[in-house]
Amino acid sequence: MRYSRSFIPTLKHAPADVETPSHQLLLRAGLIRPLARGLYDLLPLGLRVQRKIERIVRDELDRVGALEVLLPVVQPAELWRESQRWDIYTGEGLLATLCDRSGREFCLGPTHEEVVTDLVRRDVRSYRDVPLVLYQIQTKFRDEIRPRFGLLRTREFTMMDAYSFDRSFEDAQAAYQRMYDAYVRIFRRCGLACRPVEASSGAMGGKLSHEFQVLAATGENAIASCDDCGYAANVERAAIGERSPRQSPHTTDDPSAAPIEMVATPGMHSIAEVTAFLQVPARSLIKTLIYETDDRPLAVLVRGDHAVNEEKLALASGAAWARLADAERVQHLIGAPVGFAGPIGLRDLMLVADRALREPAAFVTGANIADTHYRNVRLDRDVHIDHWADVRNAENGDACPHCATGTLLITRGIEVGHVFFLGERYSGPMHATILDETGQEVRLQMGCYGIGIGRTLAAAIEQHHDAAGIRWPMAIAPFQVEVLSLSQVDPAVVETAEHLYDALLGAGLEVLYDDRDERAGVKRNDADLIGIPYQVVVGGRSLQSGQVELKRRRDGSVERLELAAAPAQVAARVQADLAEP
Repeated sequence: MRYSRSFIPTLKHAPADVETPSHQLLLRAGLIRPLARGLYDLLPLGLRVQRKIERIVRDELDRVGALEVLLPVVQPAELWRESQRWDIYTGEGLLATLCDRSGREFCLGPTHEEVVTDLVRRDVRSYRDVPLVLYQIQTKFRDEIRPRFGLLRTREFTMMDAYSFDRSFEDAQAAYQRMYDAYVRIFRRCGLACRPVEASSGAMGGKLSHEFQVLAATGENAIASCDDCGYAANVERAAIGERSPRQSPHTTDDPSAAPIEMVATPGMHSIAEVTAFLQVPARSLIKTLIYETDDRPLAVLVRGDHAVNEEKLALASGAAWARLADAERVQHLIGAPVGFAGPIGLRDLMLVADRALREPAAFVTGANIADTHYRNVRLDRDVHIDHWADVRNAENGDACPHCATGTLLITRGIEVGHVFFLGERYSGPMHATILDETGQEVRLQMGCYGIGIGRTLAAAIEQHHDAAGIRWPMAIAPFQVEVLSLSQVDPAVVETAEHLYDALLGAGLEVLYDDRDERAGVKRNDADLIGIPYQVVVGGRSLQSGQVELKRRRDGSVERLELAAAPAQVAARVQADLAEP
């Protein structure tokens, strides 16, 4: 492609309100343009990258026997009501709903579990028809409250979603593993450092789930990983080993420790305010938080420097869900404002305490009285705990739950893929069944698998960029080589650049030729910004020696190539990069 006939509207600077590197570079390099909040036009360079990611995805899914379909974006509400998700998604405001001229309700599909389950239940009737994996690459719409970070969190996006159907739990687990392995290959081929981590299934449902996180300092997700055994999980899911270090300097085994003391803390609601006022560290406080669950309200106790993990809390208390009670409800349950709750004297509330508090230590707690706290509270002496459990988020230095020696490290990541084992979550309420060899009706066991194509594109930029611009991995770069003619008035430079462009195309390479009538500095800057892996630079000075300059964008290295050998040498380097795992 000739640059002069292309559409690559580069910018010197990104808008001031654009935060993440990928969002800035997607705009500056001319890959996207905003249409409305959370909606983007995908321009030619961006579309070329997306199509390459899609090809890798299709290649690996076809390899494991998945079959491509295309399902409607607009979905009838009755299917979502049948799966019991309509109220959940509309309640969270994620569904864009509409009515047809007859008043029938529909939604723009954020995902396709209901639609594909309906398809399969109508045509798959025998054990001979499974295993079956169907997938599509298609537009989705989720009405995100806060779309942000460019393609990392949008309302309309391109996604690969796949669904497996099997006759037994064992077969479904095998299908899950095949798809998991395919994901590992997909992201490796895309040139991304990606880590599979244990994860929550959320509103999707199901019993087993892994996220695929591209490691990046700007990632929205926190990942806990063991420095020894390889265990990794989203912080929302990460378990904590019981040998985690106890760090409270106030710990004492003296049974004659100081008695409880009531102290006035006027207007001190937050941990920061109380610790500053009482001149104690946050880890010597107990946060007593009141939660609502689907069963009953409860109080959860965590150290002042720790955060409650609501998924763990729900699991520990036997509830389906747990969410923080509002201020009015807290006042009703404990008789005091938010910020002054404590475990002493609470009635009719289950007390769940985090395991990190299970030590002979003196703590500060709320007193269930406005503007008042207690000092010298010992849980082993002064409070009856109903249930001890791991109910906090993992932190750096916590013990690995899977091995005896490792510790957890917290890193950041961008979720680009997610695999779920669904079991009968949809086949049950939607009556998707087959007949086995004996003629008995059995429910299909399902799995669900998604990859955000646009998120993968943006995550690649987050992981592969520098101050000058993007550094594309070869497998997904919009072009493999860029030829730069540093002069459009020097006949030798123009003729050589044209020759190299034709020769590189003849060698089967994807080439962008910058033939614009622009200054050399502008061309070099744009080339670095766009980030094509190799730049072949043709200038008058190098031509005097019968050479051209080859720059490798990944590391900035520059070498001189003899003109006659340049096309073959560049082609060999491209092929070597494509062969990298």
